[in-house]
Amino acid sequence: MILIKAAGGIVSNEANKYLFIFRNGKWDLPKGKIEKGENSRVAAVREVQEECGIRIDSCRDKVCNTYHIYEMNGAMVIKKTAWYWMRAIKQKKLVPQLEEGITDARWLSAGNLMLVRQNTYPLIRDLINVIG
Repeated sequence: MILIKAAGGIVSNEANKYLFIFRNGKWDLPKGKIEKGENSRVAAVREVQEECGIRIDSCRDKVCNTYHIYEMNGAMVIKKTAWYWMRAIKQKKLVPQLEEGITDARWLSAGNLMLVRQNTYPLIRDLINVIG
């Protein structure tokens, strides 16, 4: 089995809205692989900034680790993702990273997450339960 380590963020802004991305036909939270020499917190900030074209002002406490298993090129892969609470202030324009398959990025209020819940992965649904 192959282990892939990744990191991402649950990002809020000054209007208490949360950042979501649309990738490969599903709503998701920004995340990506940890590069050699990076720790998970640094990787989480880098990935969120790259995937959404914003600047993270603060990366706070770790929310949790998630794990999921999938098949890639005939091998089983377990992906461990470290999630962090983040803030991005005065980020008016989101720029989805098209080369990563991200076609949309949006700020959504905690009361308006049905759109995401209806078309996301089970682990992401579990994560957004901490939002509201």
